[in-house]
Amino acid sequence: MKKIFFPLLVMLSIISCKNTESDKSDSEMTSENTTVAAAEEKDGIGNTIAIANGFDKFKDATEVEFTFNVKVNDTVRSSRHWKWNKKTSEISLTEGDSTKTYTKNDSIPKNKVSIDQKFINDSYWLLFPYQLVWSDPKLTEEKEVAAPISGDTLNKLEVAYSTDGGYTPGDTYDIYYGDDYMIEEWVYKAAGGDRQMATTWEDYKEFKGIPIATMHKSGDGSFQLYFTDVSIK
Repeated sequence: MKKIFFPLLVMLSIISCKNTESDKSDSEMTSENTTVAAAEEKDGIGNTIAIANGFDKFKDATEVEFTFNVKVNDTVRSSRHWKWNKKTSEISLTEGDSTKTYTKNDSIPKNKVSIDQKFINDSYWLLFPYQLVWSDPKLTEEKEVAAPISGDTLNKLEVAYSTDGGYTPGDTYDIYYGDDYMIEEWVYKAAGGDRQMATTWEDYKEFKGIPIATMHKSGDGSFQLYFTDVSIK
């Protein structure tokens, strides 16, 4: 997949309940843990986190739908519904009464670039663990550090992108994850360090066996970015 970067359009325009494994058998959990451990040994931490977040299952998905919502205080600032046909690479965006469609490839027409920017932004929030495999960031690990919002002791992975190419080159993400390799918090840092934002990753729900964090909140709860109408086929 072409290397892409997260433009954080939300920042530009408007500036927990994890599922348990209690329903899984011991053999299922042992198999999953073995797969994750093997991924880390073979391909490193980026692949390990992606696998833990359902990357292998996502490969078989044919269609993804979701609505990306942003609320600041009590006001909904954005609501965008996406339908992504993975087989044809056709992507449709519905905002209000308007629907626009384009095909994602290496040559996007100029009049479709703004839609592509929104899709990259919104899908990064939805599927960021997979970008550790799809794109080529520099990864730097740090074990057992204090998370920025909760203060919990978690593992940290700095995800730094090149200053060349993409919509917002040079951006960095610090992700904070537990021993299960699920992201619990992250910090977005714009290139140059002039903007940053920390949010939670919570309300994980499974879609076709793929865990998705459906809610992201700022520390004081005034900012909420959340997903509804999620469907993976």
